[in-house]
Amino acid sequence: MDLKKIKNKNTEVAKILKSLAHPKRLLILCFLSDKEMTVGELENLCTTTQSQMSQFLKRLEYENILASRRDGKNTYYYINDPKITKLIKELHKIFC
Repeated sequence: MDLKKIKNKNTEVAKILKSLAHPKRLLILCFLSDKEMTVGELENLCTTTQSQMSQFLKRLEYENILASRRDGKNTYYYINDPKITKLIKELHKIFC
C-alpha cells in the first residue's frame, strides 16, 4: 500500500462525498448520469426553483463535478468526471 497516495485520494474522495451529501445535488447528479440536460429540464425533474437550481449547479461546477456548454439560448450541464458518473450509477444500483 502506498500510504501517501491513499492519504491524497482520501482527501479528494471526502471532498466529492461532501458535495454529494445534499439530497437535491445528489438528485441532479442522478439525472445527469445518463445524459446532459438543460437548467429547465433539471428544474422540472427536481421540482426546485430557478434560483435554487442555479445555486446547486454553480456549486457543483465550482467543485469541478459538473461542466457546462452553451448551445444558443440553452446551457447544458453534464458530469465532468467519468469516475463520478460511475459512482452515481453504483449508488443507484445499491439504493434504488
